[in-house]
Order: sequence, then C-alpha cells, then structure tokens
Amino acid sequence: MPEEGVPPVAATGLLGFLAKFTVLRGAQRELWLTFLIKLLIISAYSITNKTLILWLSSDLGFSDQVWAPAMTVFTLLAGSFTDAFGLRRTFFLGVIICLVARATMVFTTIPWLALAGGLFPLVIGEALGTPVLIAAARRYSTTQQRSISFSIIYMVMNVGYLIAGSIFDYVRHSLGEYGYLNLLGLHITTYRTLFLVSLGFEVLLFPTIYFLRRGAEATDEGVRFDAEPVKYGTGSLSDRIWLTVRDAAGDTVRLFRRLLGQSDFYRLLAFLLLIGFLKLIFLQMDYVFPKFGIRELGNGAPIGHLSNINYILIIILVPIIGALTQKYSAYRMVVVGGAICAASVFVMALPTPWFQRSAQGFIGQWIGHGYLGVQGSIHPYYMMIAIYISIFSIGEAFYSPRVYEYAAAIAPKGQEASYGALSYIPFLIGKLLVGTGGWLLAAFCPAHGPRHSGTMWLIFALAASVAPIGLLVFRRYIRVPEAGRQN
Repeated sequence: MPEEGVPPVAATGLLGFLAKFTVLRGAQRELWLTFLIKLLIISAYSITNKTLILWLSSDLGFSDQVWAPAMTVFTLLAGSFTDAFGLRRTFFLGVIICLVARATMVFTTIPWLALAGGLFPLVIGEALGTPVLIAAARRYSTTQQRSISFSIIYMVMNVGYLIAGSIFDYVRHSLGEYGYLNLLGLHITTYRTLFLVSLGFEVLLFPTIYFLRRGAEATDEGVRFDAEPVKYGTGSLSDRIWLTVRDAAGDTVRLFRRLLGQSDFYRLLAFLLLIGFLKLIFLQMDYVFPKFGIRELGNGAPIGHLSNINYILIIILVPIIGALTQKYSAYRMVVVGGAICAASVFVMALPTPWFQRSAQGFIGQWIGHGYLGVQGSIHPYYMMIAIYISIFSIGEAFYSPRVYEYAAAIAPKGQEASYGALSYIPFLIGKLLVGTGGWLLAAFCPAHGPRHSGTMWLIFALAASVAPIGLLVFRRYIRVPEAGRQN
C-alpha cells in the first residue's frame, strides 16, 4: 500500500530549504554505508559499461547485444531473492560473483572463457546489487528521510559515474586506445586494464559491507534489529543458494500473478514502459556514444569527460530539485523532465555547420581546450554534445530519481526489493531498444565510409519523444495516485 507522504517542514525560505537536508543528520550508519556502497558499485559498473562494447569488438571480436537485456532480466529475479536471502548476504554474494567474473575478464584472452567465466557471471553479480540498494535505501531511512535519501543516492550514483568517466579517459590517454599495460610480464590491453581498475573498486566493497549491522532497520521510533531471513538454514551453501534462487523465481512469478489482478498494476506497468523510451537515451551513452565519439572525433577522444558534464550537473541539480519538488507527484515530474530530455536529443540531429562559429568562439574554445584538453581546432560536435548533455541533465534531474522513489513507496512491507526491482523495467525496455544501436551505428556512423550521424540521432530523439507524449496523452488511464503528493 502507498506510504504516507513526508510531513511538511515548518520553516520557510532558506531555512526551510536546508531543513529538507538536515533530516539526514540523525540517519543510521547503515544509510551512509549504503551511499558508499552505491558509489563503489557504480564506479566499477560504469567503468565496465563504458569499456564493454570496445573490449568485445577490439579484444574478442564479439557483439555487445547480450549483456544489457540479460542483466535487467536477472535484476527482476534478484528482487525476490534479496527478500528471501537478506540484504547483507545478498550484497556479499553479489560482490563475490563480480570479483571472480572481473578477474576472469582481466586475465584471460580466451574468448569463450571471457564470456562463460567473466561476462555472463558478471551479469548475475551486478543484478544482485541493484534491487538490494533500493531496498537498503528504504530500510535504513525513516519516513522523513526517505525522499531526500533517494535523491542523495541518485546523486552518489552520478559521483560514481563521474569517477568512472575520468578513469576511462585517463587510462585510454595513458596507454593509448589500443595499447597495453605490462603487469608482471603480462600484456594487458587498455580495455582489460580498465576492467582491472573496476576489480579494485570491487575489492573495496568487502570491508564496507562488513560494517552493515545484521538485521538493522531504521524506524521513526529509532533503529530496530530483526533477524535477517534464513529460509534454508541447513545444508551446503550451494544448496541453500540454489533453493533460494528457485524460490525467488517462484516468488517473482507469484508477484506478477498477484499484480495482474490489480488494475493499478497495468497503469504502473504502462507508466514504466513509457519511461523505457527515456532510458534509451541514458543507456546509449554507454552502448552507442563511445563508438560514435571515436569514429567522429578520432581515437583518444575525451568521451569520458564529455559524459562527465551530465554527472557534474546531476550531482548539483538532483538534491536541489529533489528538495524543491517533494510535494509534487512523480508523474508530473516525469512528464516535465521527460519533455526536456527528449528535446535535448534533437540538438544532435541538427547540421554540424550550424555550430561551427560557436565552436570557434569563447565558450567553444573553453570547452574544447580548457575542459576537454583537445588540441587544434574544435570540432562542432564538441559544442553540440555539450549543449545536448547539459539540457538532458536538467530533464534527468527532474524525473529519474522519482521513478525509484515511487516504486519503493508503494511496496508492501517485506517486499521492498521485489517492488524496487520493478522500477528497473524501464531499463529492460531501454536496453532492448538500445540493442538497435549497433544497427544504427553500422548504417549511419560506420567505422569506414560516409557517415550520416545526424539521422541516427534523429531516430533516438523521436524514440525518446514517445515517453512524454504518451504520458500526456494517456495520463487519465495510467496515472497512479500517490498519497501525500499533489497531482
């Protein structure tokens, strides 16, 4: 059932604004540890995501179409697994799987082993951490802390992206796009070196998770300790995990069966499906943008620093917008933010000569030479990308954190992770859609031959526009009431 809305803060003006953040002053240590875990997980994940398609094609010669949808399918299953296995145990299990998988991807050059022992297990390990963090943010925050906690965790996520983007460019610049690192006599390619860095972040997760207290839960009356669920307390670890996975699959099926009997579920599902078209634009930054950037701007192009424009703005904007828009419904914020996001992509579809003069002007020179460190003349695409990402970031700050908060807010007690996993349905839709990015790159931005990248971006822009238009046109059918929020 929907949770009660956050009570209004008595203070007004600047004090009232600051009071929205000071509710975290008495937060339990588990909430702060959740923020740190999010930072480490996202840093490792983002480095991997930015590197993945380049590694698959350069080092292994494979396609990148499998990773994205598979991980989201496992994420939906992992929600029920977390509810049955416990937050802390699921954290540890996911990290162990990721650690082995990343090590395999770093040190093997055998294609089948890199996939079977590296990439595919990594899909499962990463998926285990996703709904756990959503459930942890709810479990370790009080009612008053919850809304701003989800904004903070989204901000922390972007700090992780920012760190990853800087590392991505630094390693590629230091070793060369197709260079290698000499490690104890092993020649580790540039892209596998990036995986090695992500492995380092994974190692740091162990001591962080250790300090989470077993069974801790923040309530409005104070911290409470309940035993974590142990559905299968006897038998070998592998048998216990298998039985829990089996039950999780059954629980996930039963969850959807139960929801199928509720009219609000179909409205929520339509809402999430439309958001998937917005996630397409977010996801292409990892799955399409790196190859587009290298092909249009050359080897060693500062792709990570261009992406960092988004993360810097999100870090600044999300807490502010989150605090100022607490009383407004998620639906309204998604419509506003979605319209801004969709409009931003059309910038990339415009003719590049239109931006030639601005690229040679003061702002273009500062972006190119000052921020990005580009040598020589500034390509108009640098100016276009900076404008596009800046506008997109404003829209993202409005809508994206509210999706996670909304899914967690309607979750019944004990099913936080299961419902949190539902908020990742848009990622599944977005990843299925971005799977066409390989075809679009080949058709409009090939490695060799004439390019028509503007057409590719126009297709992305039109796809993104489906979300805000659909949310407006069908709002009377799909809007779900939110307790304590203004419609």
